[in-house]
Amino acid sequence: MREIGTEELRYLARGAAILGAGGGGDPYIGRLVAERAVLEHGPVRVAEPHELPDDALVAGVGMIGAPTVMIEKLPAGDEALTAFRMLQRELGRTITHVLPIEVGGMNSLAPFPVAAALGLPVLDADCMGRAFPMVQMVVCTLDGVLAKPLAIADEKGNSIVLDVRDNHWAERLARSAAVRMGCTALLSTFPMSGKQARDITIPGTLTLAARLGRLVEQARREHADPCAAVADFLGGQVLFTGKVVDVLRSADPGFASGEARLEGFAAHDGTSCRLAFQNEHLVAYRDGAVVASVPDLICVLEAGGEPVPTERLRYGQRVTVVGAPCHPRWRTPEGLALVGPSAFGYSHEYVPLGPR
Repeated sequence: MREIGTEELRYLARGAAILGAGGGGDPYIGRLVAERAVLEHGPVRVAEPHELPDDALVAGVGMIGAPTVMIEKLPAGDEALTAFRMLQRELGRTITHVLPIEVGGMNSLAPFPVAAALGLPVLDADCMGRAFPMVQMVVCTLDGVLAKPLAIADEKGNSIVLDVRDNHWAERLARSAAVRMGCTALLSTFPMSGKQARDITIPGTLTLAARLGRLVEQARREHADPCAAVADFLGGQVLFTGKVVDVLRSADPGFASGEARLEGFAAHDGTSCRLAFQNEHLVAYRDGAVVASVPDLICVLEAGGEPVPTERLRYGQRVTVVGAPCHPRWRTPEGLALVGPSAFGYSHEYVPLGPR
């Protein structure tokens, strides 16, 4: 097992925010909470999925709610640990490994305070290969692993455990609880054996995020274009370069929903772009035509390559929109039914970006 300290957390936070396609929570807030835990308890060990014994017990940790709220409603820092301990108590067994439910700005880092405090390894894997807004939108659903039980806790000391019939009900009930808790909370769920985690999860996503975070810094040092470097690294493409001219946010409890309009410059001078988002970017339109959509990644970057979460999009920002292929599991008929355009109410067909 290797260890992750405060320096690598910085790269991991940046890369995870890119892979999160605008969602997964604020990487800066997530990094501060994770750094505090690592400074207090020491570096966190990271385990590869192939290292898991069959009888290991793995559980996921992540944030649920509207990331916009966290700009003002900061976490206390111990919510994930509270939820994790509640889940362990409900299971009646000791959990041996902590798993990021998604690779996203804050959510990739959410397991680290738990792992640091309890001396447990974090699994170098996740359940999405990116970030999605709903609990059921994980590979676990495709393979019959339930979000059961599900423990959820907020920064005020409130916590509950849910016993659900399926992952869609986990989303409905956990979302309702999160809204009542102030629209953000931390949860722990998807308990699975070591064998299940080896077979089901998407491996290497923390390593991928850290490499991506380092790549951005390297491109800046070499006076290269970090956005083009990100697109090339992910096997994707630059979809648009322009300025944000309008951001519309809708009242959608439990999510950060809305759309942003951009006017092009440089190679895209005279064209326009519209981004529709629900925590994550869902669809990118260029001059009214769909150029990328879920489940592929739509990532918004500043000129220096820093990712811009959807909750921090604002008028006047000069940004580059990068599209990148999703994990192959999401391109199957079952995957598209769960996380494709129709799952979000869009009528257009999914047209995949180039192969990853």
